[in-house]
Amino acid sequence: MFDPSLPVQPTSRTHGFTLPPQNAVPNPSLPFALTLSRQTPAAWISGDNAPAVLDRFPTLAEAMGGAIHHAEEFAPDAAPQLLAILDRDDRLVLAGSAREGAVAWCHPVTCAAEARAVVSEASQLRAQAGRAADCSEADLAQRLRHHADLLDASLVDPLWRTFAARALQIAA
Repeated sequence: MFDPSLPVQPTSRTHGFTLPPQNAVPNPSLPFALTLSRQTPAAWISGDNAPAVLDRFPTLAEAMGGAIHHAEEFAPDAAPQLLAILDRDDRLVLAGSAREGAVAWCHPVTCAAEARAVVSEASQLRAQAGRAADCSEADLAQRLRHHADLLDASLVDPLWRTFAARALQIAA
């Protein structure tokens, strides 16, 4: 599981592919979509809270590399962003917290019982965040919500759990 207390170390590795220009439309025929969570109140109110597709890739390895490339564009003082890789059927393959040129991938749950425990813990954190917001503790509420989002990021689709865990082992 992702430990938010550990610092995220930036990477300066070069990658063997190039990303398309920012205004390019991602190719919908490629199977892996790199997405960015829309965590703004306006997105929730408008009902447009679906993740924004940043790009699409032919392989999971290239999508992971694309996530790192995207994270390199963040300012050093920017808040962490939740990136997710979805398959062509919008199933969660892998997700992580991106910040300062690195992505801390969340390890997928291994079974249904672990998934239920994660959902319960994330729900409790969101309830705590609501109470913190009511007490004018906006910074604490934001950190609690981000931690709950990271827990949710481990809820990889059962079809992809073993494959994603193996991909993280290989990447390490």
